Amino acid sequence: MTIQFGREICSHPALANDREWLVTNGTGSFASGTVSGMQTRRYHGLLVAALQPPLGHTLLVSKLDTTAQYNRRFYPLFVNRWLDGTVEPDVYPWIERFYLDGSIPVWHYAFADALLEKRIWMHRGENTTYIRYQLRRASLPVTLSCKGLATYRDRHHSTRGGDRQMRVDRVDNGVCVTAFTTAIPYYLLAPGCEVSPAHDWHYGLDLAVEGDRGLDRAEDALHVVTFKRELHPGDSLTLVVTTHSQPILDGTQALAVHRQGDRQLLKLAKTAKGLKKKGKKVYALHRKAPQWVDRLVLAADQFVVNRPSPENPDGKTIVAGYHWFGDWGRDLAIALSGLTLCTGRPKLTRTILQTFARYCDRGMIPNRFPDAGETPDYNTVDATLWYVEAVRAYYEATKDKKFLKQLWPLLVEIVEWHAKGTRYNIQVDPADGLLYAGEPGVQLTWMDAKVGDWVVTPRVGKPIEVNALWYNALQSMVRFGKKLGKRTDLYRQMAQAASVGFERFWNESAGYCDDVIDTPQGRDSSLRPNQIFAVSLPYSPLSAPQQRAVVEVCGRSLLSSYGLRSLSPHHRDYVGHYGGDVLQRDGAYHQGTVWGWLLGHYILADFKVYGDRDRALSFLDPIADSLIEAGVGSLSEIFDGDPPFRPQGAIAQAWTVAEVLRVAAFLKIGK
Repeated sequence: MTIQFGREICSHPALANDREWLVTNGTGSFASGTVSGMQTRRYHGLLVAALQPPLGHTLLVSKLDTTAQYNRRFYPLFVNRWLDGTVEPDVYPWIERFYLDGSIPVWHYAFADALLEKRIWMHRGENTTYIRYQLRRASLPVTLSCKGLATYRDRHHSTRGGDRQMRVDRVDNGVCVTAFTTAIPYYLLAPGCEVSPAHDWHYGLDLAVEGDRGLDRAEDALHVVTFKRELHPGDSLTLVVTTHSQPILDGTQALAVHRQGDRQLLKLAKTAKGLKKKGKKVYALHRKAPQWVDRLVLAADQFVVNRPSPENPDGKTIVAGYHWFGDWGRDLAIALSGLTLCTGRPKLTRTILQTFARYCDRGMIPNRFPDAGETPDYNTVDATLWYVEAVRAYYEATKDKKFLKQLWPLLVEIVEWHAKGTRYNIQVDPADGLLYAGEPGVQLTWMDAKVGDWVVTPRVGKPIEVNALWYNALQSMVRFGKKLGKRTDLYRQMAQAASVGFERFWNESAGYCDDVIDTPQGRDSSLRPNQIFAVSLPYSPLSAPQQRAVVEVCGRSLLSSYGLRSLSPHHRDYVGHYGGDVLQRDGAYHQGTVWGWLLGHYILADFKVYGDRDRALSFLDPIADSLIEAGVGSLSEIFDGDPPFRPQGAIAQAWTVAEVLRVAAFLKIGK
C-alpha cells in the first residue's frame, strides 16, 4: 500500500494538521509531527529521548524552521501558529507531496522550478534523528537556512522560557546544548554548513490540540543555532540531532543502514523463521499478504523497545502507544503475538516473556511502569491472564518445550495465587469456580477510566472477559502439563468448575451475556463487547448457539468500521463522541468509544461461528483504509462511537496494530 498525499491534503491546513508522522529508534525515543510541519501537540518534536529506556521521555529538539532562498526569493518551508492567532506563513503552498518510504516520512517542496526533498528517520538503538534535504531539481542553486529550536522538558509538560538560560557551545559541525548543570548534553550538527550559534527564546507557540484536550496549549522554544548552506542540483544536506557526541554524520550511510533494517523486518515477516508451520493455530503472515499488511509490519516494530535491567541488559518490552504511553503489562500481553509472532520474530517474543516474568509478584505481572521509575503498579486483574495466553500462543507457534519447562513454576504460581487470593481481592469463588476481583475505588479491568474519585465503569465482581481468560488459562495449564509430563488433575477440575460457573453469565431474556455478575449491586447486564472473548479465545465455555448469539448481538449493536463500541448506543450512558477536557474524555473512554483492538477478536469470533473466511476478512477493509488517517502508516487507539468514527486518542496503538496483524496471519490474507 503506497501512502502518499498530494496538494489535495498538503495544501489544506485542517487536513494536513490532522495527519501525523512518527519515527522511532527501538529504545522508547521518538520523533513526530504533522504532515504540514505545524506543531499541534506537546509531544511533537525531532528528538523526544527516552533518557531512562524505555521511560524518562524528554523533549530536546523541537523543530527546524527551514527557509529556502531561490532566484532572489525566500520560501519558508515551515509553519508556526502563535497564541495571538497569527499563522506564519499564512498559507502552506510549498509542500507538493508527502509519502512514506518504508518507515521514513518524505516531503517534496516545490517552488518555481525547484524540487527539494526532505526525509526524517532515527538511528535504531541511538537517540539520533536525521533530517536530510536533497535538491532533486533546480536551474539555479538553492540556499537553505535551518533554524534549530530546542528545549529540555518532560514530554507531558510545557516549556516556559522566561529568562531561563541554556548553555550553547560551538563544537565541530554544530553546537552542543546543556540545559542545566545535571542535564544530559545534546547536539545539533550539520556537516558542511555555516554554523551560527544563538540563544533567543521564541514565546507563545500555540499547540492547538492540547487546548482542545483541555490542557495548556502554550509552548516556548529556544533558538540555539542556524545552519546555512548552498545546494546545487543533486546535492544533499543532512542535519543530525542527537545525545551522542560522535554519531554517524554521513547521511547516505545512515539512510542505507535504516533501509536495510526495514527490509529485514519485512523479510522476517514473510519467511516466518522459527515458527512451526504445520497446524491451524500457527499465526504467520502469508508471503503474498497485501502491501498494507507490510505497512503494519513496519508499524509493529515501532512499539518494540529496550527494557534493560542488571539481570538482563538485553531485555525488551512493548510500548502501549504513542505519544504518551509507556509499557503496560496488559497491553504488552495482548499485543505480543501480533507484533512479534505474526511478524516472524519468535525469539523476540520469548525475550519479552522472559523480561516480564522477572517482575511477576504474588502471581501478578505489573499493569504499568511509572515514568519516574517508581515501583511498578500491579493494579490489574487481567494482565497476568493475558500473559498466560501469550505463553500459549508462543508455544503453539514454536513448540518450544524447553522454554515452557522454564516457565512452568511461574505459571503454577500464578494459578495458585489467583486461587487462594492475591491483591485487590482477586480470588476464586469456591461456590462457582469463577474469579472475583475488585475493591471500591479501584479499576482492575481494561475498562479502567477513573477521574478523581469517580470510577466511570465500576466492574467490581466477576467480569466476563476475566473469567473467559481464567477458563482459558486453566485449559492451557492442562495442555502444558501434558506436554511436560506434569499432573494436571487439579487444573482440569478447576476448568470444569469454571465452565459450569460460567453458565451464570448467560442472560436468557436478553439473549446475550451479562457483563459482570456478583457486583455489589447485583448483575450488570449492560451490553458491552467483553463477552466476545468468551467466543474468540481458543477455549469457549459457551455452547455453540450461545456463541452465535454473542457474535450476532455484538455485530448488530456494537460493531463499527474500525472496531467494537465499548457500550451499546441504546444504553442511557452511551457517549458517541470522544473529546473535550479530561473529565469529558475519560467519561466517554469506555462508554461508547470504539476500540480498534477489539476488531481482531470480533473477526476471529465471527470466523469461528460462521466458518466463512471471505466474510471474516471483509471486516478488515475499513481498518486498512485508516492507515492514511491520524498516525499515518499506523492505527489509532480509539474512534468515535458515532459516524464517521473519527480516530481519537493515541495516533499509534500497539494492540490495535497487533490484533489486525494477528487476524491477517490467522486467516492467511493474500492466500
